[in-house]
Amino acid sequence: MNVMEVSEEAMRVRLRTESPEFQKCEREHHELESTLASIDAHVYLTPEEEVERKRIQKLKLAAKDKMMEMLRQAKAGNA
Repeated sequence: MNVMEVSEEAMRVRLRTESPEFQKCEREHHELESTLASIDAHVYLTPEEEVERKRIQKLKLAAKDKMMEMLRQAKAGNA
């Protein structure tokens, strides 16, 4: 791990303990990831399942984007 990765991981740890919003986004991201894994376990998906899979992917990405934005803001605040 290089210095940037260590400082980012340290910032994540800090946000996990200090930010309820970050905790919520991270929890949501993991739940959506589990849901996607269960959907992806099917050999074939119905059209409705395909639509649901896409919707969950978008929600998961939105949660990740929000976490990354919080990380960027926290880094900027420490710079």
